[in-house]
Amino acid sequence: MDIPREKTRSNKRYVYGGLAVLALVLATVALSRLDPSAPVVDRATIWMDTVERGTMLREVRGPGTLVPEQIRLIPAVTAGRVERRHLQPGTEVTPETVILELSNADVQRELLEAERQLTAAEAQYVSIRSTLENQELNQESIVAQTRSQYREAQRQVEANEALAAQQLIAPMELQRSRDTAEELAERLEIERKRLESLRGSREPQVAAQRSQVARLREIVAFQRGLVESMRVVAGVAGVLQELPLEEGQWVTPGMLLARVVQPGRLKAELRIPETQATEVVVGLDAVIDTRNGLIDGRVVRMDPSVQNGTVTVDVALEGELPRGARPDLSVEGTIQIDRLEDVVYMGRPAFGQANSTVGLFVLNDDRSEATRVQVRLGAGSVNQVQVLDGLSEGDVVILSDMSNSESAERVRLR
Repeated sequence: MDIPREKTRSNKRYVYGGLAVLALVLATVALSRLDPSAPVVDRATIWMDTVERGTMLREVRGPGTLVPEQIRLIPAVTAGRVERRHLQPGTEVTPETVILELSNADVQRELLEAERQLTAAEAQYVSIRSTLENQELNQESIVAQTRSQYREAQRQVEANEALAAQQLIAPMELQRSRDTAEELAERLEIERKRLESLRGSREPQVAAQRSQVARLREIVAFQRGLVESMRVVAGVAGVLQELPLEEGQWVTPGMLLARVVQPGRLKAELRIPETQATEVVVGLDAVIDTRNGLIDGRVVRMDPSVQNGTVTVDVALEGELPRGARPDLSVEGTIQIDRLEDVVYMGRPAFGQANSTVGLFVLNDDRSEATRVQVRLGAGSVNQVQVLDGLSEGDVVILSDMSNSESAERVRLR
């Protein structure tokens, strides 16, 4: 009879399981120690530049427009209605050129009333002067007559005194002649004072009326000026730039009627960002790009206030104006702030400000990869920035915005 044999359980499967677990652990450790895969960047989508050493021009740039150096605004002196427009904008004018004509019946009536008052005042002036002169002449006649009577009374007194000494007349008759002489002496003194009073009061009265006539003449001249102002002339030689009125339109005093400019004398008004305008001063050189040529210029004025984040800078044009240069033409200006000799510089990166530290990617020798490097920047310009530390002459850096690879320390180029 056969006896069945008992089978022993094999341990091989446990050995194989342990080996698999060990291999998995070792693989995990090895993978954790590997560097992460570098992101890939398309070479055609980035902007690169080479670090150089030499002279760097510090410049600021801003848009602007060409404006005339001399602008004559012609406002309305008086209210009126536009009767006729003689010119159109763009026409060359002389100081005597009539631009338009206004009308206002009230202004004409006021001129006539002022002239009437002046005529009446002039007639009154002549009348007052004539009356005062006649009064003075009459008083002079009275003084002369009284003086003659007084002298006659004195002679009568002398004659009566001689007769009284011979007792040919009564003492009462002598006394009567003396009283008459005294009365005439007092009358003569009074008439002389009256004459002096007339002479003293004549000039103030004449002067007062003369002043009234002068004031009315000024009023008439002013009213005539208002009437003449309704015939609007250019006043200067130039080009009529603006005429915003139509026939039949009513204008009020102070309203702009026209604008005359001198097109041959233009300047550039640049709008420089307030962060870049801190170092702009009067006298700096500038270049104005009109899209049809470059014009040299010089900064002559800066606006003391900031408007919409920009500072207005006036640049006087020193070169010959290119063809097509006219008022309100859009231009772009570059102002040279400083000139740095023998410095390391590169193109301005898309991020990072001057005098700061930024991380930039520097290409390796075969230009296949780029590694992040901390770079300390110095003075900045429009398109360039000074390198103080972190880069050397000849290094090729990526200046584009690499915010998509902000966490990566290196990138690959394809």
